[in-house]
Amino acid sequence: MRKNIVAGNWKMNNDLSQTETLLTAIKQQTQTTNAEVMVAPTFVNLYPAVNTLKESNVEVIAQNMHFAANGAYTGEISATMLKSVGIETVILGHSERRAYFNETDELLAKKVDAALENGIRIIFCFGEELADRKANNQETIVKSQIANALFHLEASAFNNIILAYEPVWAIGTGETASPEQAQDMHQFIRQTLEDKYNSEVANNVSILYGGSVKPANAKEIFSKPDVDGGLIGGASLKADDFFAIVNAF
Repeated sequence: MRKNIVAGNWKMNNDLSQTETLLTAIKQQTQTTNAEVMVAPTFVNLYPAVNTLKESNVEVIAQNMHFAANGAYTGEISATMLKSVGIETVILGHSERRAYFNETDELLAKKVDAALENGIRIIFCFGEELADRKANNQETIVKSQIANALFHLEASAFNNIILAYEPVWAIGTGETASPEQAQDMHQFIRQTLEDKYNSEVANNVSILYGGSVKPANAKEIFSKPDVDGGLIGGASLKADDFFAIVNAF
């Protein structure tokens, strides 16, 4: 069954003290909500975050993980390491990982497999660049990214996958896809899943919008029938803004 979800991706922000201060504020403000709430601090602050939020309804998730269980991969973090500190969900395929760290669809397919094999739920990100949108090529790009990384999976795998559409041109730019553009793409994504699998998979998977969601636009974006929440960047670093977005449901 589809869930309303708001996930805060903190990216490379906040030291330990800042993390604990922000988590405490979020914990106090999200005691009652109609949405599933998640936050993704940096790797070094995951364990303290889990401890801070252990009696709250906010889940701590990871921003990334490696596909291998262990080995000579300096600086990387495995699924088993995440599990050992209480992490049950991971973000994979974020546009910044694709752009800055050359993560390909093929690599992401391996990460997806590793997460699922270890019982970790996935927020899988994808989306087009500005040039793709201007060329009206956005649906081709999105379908390719989903198919290449996910369509080797059985339908049942989507019980543990959340999708996040993030138009790259609207991340950190102040630009936002209109609610109508977001709805059109989310509807296309559901149809793509139905064509590959079935209507049950398409209708049950939560699809988040990620791209400059703010308190001022969250309610209108979330009101669209195929938008189930947001993957929030900058606005998740301010407790009041994040709570306002969560409260948009």
